[in-house]
Amino acid sequence: MKKKSSAAVELDLTKVKYHPLDKSRWKDFESLFGERGACGGCWCMAWRLRSSDFEKQKGASNKSLIKKIIYANEEPGILAYYDGKAIGWCAAAPREMYIRLERSKVLMRIDDKPVWSVSCFFIQKEYRRQGLTTELIKAAIEFCKSKGAKIIEAYPVVPYSEDIPASFAWTGIPSSFEKAGFKEAARRSRTRPVMRYYI
Repeated sequence: MKKKSSAAVELDLTKVKYHPLDKSRWKDFESLFGERGACGGCWCMAWRLRSSDFEKQKGASNKSLIKKIIYANEEPGILAYYDGKAIGWCAAAPREMYIRLERSKVLMRIDDKPVWSVSCFFIQKEYRRQGLTTELIKAAIEFCKSKGAKIIEAYPVVPYSEDIPASFAWTGIPSSFEKAGFKEAARRSRTRPVMRYYI
């Protein structure tokens, strides 16, 4: 297992708090995502737009779009807080909100049952590799339950090494979901299982 970097902050997972992202928490979300919009100007819009539109709107346009979603009173996921500061993010929404997911052949729907999708994560660098992803998933399950979800899906990437770059692990890895109770439901690609959690 890869050691945490010297810049890592020791995280007490029992003291992490989780809150749905609403407009009262926009500044926290903005601060967590920073100038780069989490990863290359994404602003958590990668699944919500067609690929061509996403590429054109990287950066400020994506930021504006996610802000509109939040200010329209949609809660697109949850923030993790430690010592009063947002340190992690997990996106969760009804699957139909994610245009690119709906168009994917590898991640196509398993059946016609309504599902919520846990689609991506962003954790501040110094808090990574300490189990926060699994805790975010558990909090996302409770969030989806509160919205009436009966089935929750995830689309992790099977890592090709222990040192998988963070930019390739934004959808999570299977072991994190397994620890939270998800099970593989379909696999149409060697590295991209569809996992499910039934409530």
